[in-house]
Amino acid sequence: MKLGVTLPNFRDDAEPALAVARAAEAAGLDGVFGFDHLFRRARDGALRSALEGLTLLGAVAAETTRIALGPLVARASLRPAATLAAAFDTLARIAPGRVIATIGAGDSQSREENDTFGLSFGTLGERIAALADAVDTAVDRGYPVWVGGASASVGAVAARADGWNRWGPTIERFEAEVRAVREMHRRDPFTVSWAGQVVLARNERDADAKAQRLGSDPGATVGGPERVAEILRAYGAAGAEWVIAGPVDSSDPDNATALGELVKPLLD
Repeated sequence: MKLGVTLPNFRDDAEPALAVARAAEAAGLDGVFGFDHLFRRARDGALRSALEGLTLLGAVAAETTRIALGPLVARASLRPAATLAAAFDTLARIAPGRVIATIGAGDSQSREENDTFGLSFGTLGERIAALADAVDTAVDRGYPVWVGGASASVGAVAARADGWNRWGPTIERFEAEVRAVREMHRRDPFTVSWAGQVVLARNERDADAKAQRLGSDPGATVGGPERVAEILRAYGAAGAEWVIAGPVDSSDPDNATALGELVKPLLD
């Protein structure tokens, strides 16, 4: 099972994301993944600016030499399919053999971003059609294409891709969804991945305190290295060949170091 970490996109300065990527590579992690949003609304209602996801990945590609990289996930409705494929092609030229082109349709939380900038959000059917077009354009271009999302219609598009990613479900729900997607998939190999928020500290007490202090999601994976590894192994047993940790304090490169040096050895 491979282990990745998300990058801190929601800020003005790119250096923390580059620092996380460098730390992840040095610690032996398998991949780094950036979000694809125009902004994020904080818990207090304030708008947090975002680094453009594919541009940031280009900088990460230039700063690293081994680690895989990709979006989590590129929103098909934000760019024409040919434009998105050209961006992935460019990343693949900068970082040969390291790009994972993960594409999604966008969910209801993305509607505000589109509305703010006068972009059409579209119906679910329109977004799924855009996703299918983006996947069909990007496949067979020399890098794996994963589809991210939960609905059955997304799963049907994933069957035409090289893999599937799911953010945040419980182990039981994830296992059921893996079975459904694998029954539909038509490409071989086909990679299944899970991603979710993680609160990691050196021990359980510190992890609980961090989760409370930073306001982690209710379903977050919280614990010291042994506990986090135990949960990630369970996702692996449920079908995940990749697990991607989204640290609640994502700008701290120590998370990537701890994931690589303390958690990853426990996944084997």
